[in-house]
Amino acid sequence: MLERVAFEGLLLFLAPFGLFAIYLLLRARYPLEIEHWTGVRISWLTIVGVALALGGLLLLEVLAPRSKGVYIPAHMENGNLIPGRFQ
Repeated sequence: MLERVAFEGLLLFLAPFGLFAIYLLLRARYPLEIEHWTGVRISWLTIVGVALALGGLLLLEVLAPRSKGVYIPAHMENGNLIPGRFQ
């Protein structure tokens, strides 16, 4: 679960950089030239990326399903592993 959340946050952070590279390609410019990646552009892309990542994580927290009841942890019964569950 933690790996998925971290991966989603990383994708949301990198999305503005990828979109800017696609924008440069559509404008028939080579996206790996250093002149397109000035300090101001990098700063704005970073700010937007951090805002997207934090917004995505907050949205995930708000919309996450909540289980009600008592949690029964995973345990063994008669040699079989019974997964954890809410009851």
